Amino acid sequence: MKSNAKIEKHVAYNSITLAKYVEGRCAVMQLNPIKKKILEELCDAGKPLKPLDIAHKIGVKNQQAMMHLLNLKNMGYVSTPERNHYAITERGREALGIPKTTKSQASKILTPTSHERAFHFYTKVDHYSGVSANSLQDFCDKIHKVSVQAIEFHMPRKDFENWLRTLGDDELANAIAAIREKGLSGEELRKSIYEATKNRYEQLRKLTAP
Repeated sequence: MKSNAKIEKHVAYNSITLAKYVEGRCAVMQLNPIKKKILEELCDAGKPLKPLDIAHKIGVKNQQAMMHLLNLKNMGYVSTPERNHYAITERGREALGIPKTTKSQASKILTPTSHERAFHFYTKVDHYSGVSANSLQDFCDKIHKVSVQAIEFHMPRKDFENWLRTLGDDELANAIAAIREKGLSGEELRKSIYEATKNRYEQLRKLTAP
């Protein structure tokens, strides 16, 4: 039988764990539509944003966005890595239902594929551009250089999203899907995809660092 001291210690541990669980659940329940939009914008951006930029993106006044940002910071869902800039935290990602990426998963996503499994850029059906990407890093580089026509061909077909899922990167695939839903085109579309991919690549690279 367990001693009274061990039982008390076990009960205390379970009480703390339960309290943290309840606290987390309550925090998630407080995510109203505006807070959720803020977290989604920060997640899609992949970099710190100013409150004014966030307010513009979600269609609210700066003062209103600032109030929600301060609440989100108190909840641990956003941080301020630099003055007057906000970024989503790992806890904020989890609140959006995005699972935490482990070191082994990051390593798998970054592993180059075979030529057959690489992404091959087309400008239209049966018109191969001669450009392909066999890794996330390579894809980021090619998005920056390939013709806009190729990007606009693949985007509505969800080709980028589907290929990224074959790499195991659902998070970036979802970010690209969010960009697609905005209906961007031309260089603005290229820039959005490039920045999302570059930020995600750097995040994964840091996870795999020794």
